[in-house]
Amino acid sequence: MVELALVLLIAGLLIGMLRPAYFHFSDEMNTQSAIDQINDIESKIDQFGKDNGRYPDSLDEVFDPVPLDPWGHTYKYLNIHDHPHTSTGMTRKDKNLVPINSDYDLYSMGPDGESMPPLTANNSKDDIIRGRNGAYVGIASQY
Repeated sequence: MVELALVLLIAGLLIGMLRPAYFHFSDEMNTQSAIDQINDIESKIDQFGKDNGRYPDSLDEVFDPVPLDPWGHTYKYLNIHDHPHTSTGMTRKDKNLVPINSDYDLYSMGPDGESMPPLTANNSKDDIIRGRNGAYVGIASQY
C-alpha cells in the first residue's frame, strides 16, 4: 500500500509539473494555426479581389461557411478599401490609434473571444491580426 501511495504521489507531482507546459504548448499551437488560417484566408480574399475588381464585403462572399478560428469563433473581416467612410471607426488601430491596414482588416478574436478596435485594449491583446496590409500576421500585443 505504501508503494502504491508513493507511485500515485509521484505521478500526481509529474502531472502537476507537466500541465502548465502542455497548456502553453497548446496555446502556441492554436496561435500558429490561426496565423496559418489567416494567411490562407488572405490569399483567397486577394484572389477574389483580382477576379472581381473589388474586395468582398464580407467573408460570406468567399466562404460557405465562414471558417472558425482554433477557439471556435468566426474570423472577423472589414473591407476598408471599398468602404472607407463607413469603416473608419471600426478599423483596427495601433498604439497611436492609426489604422493598421488600408485595404482590409482580418483577425481572430483570440482565446477570449473578445476584441476592440485599438490593439492596446486589454481584450484585444490576445487577438491574432493581419497588419501592414499583410506584411504582419501575429499576436496583437506583439504588433
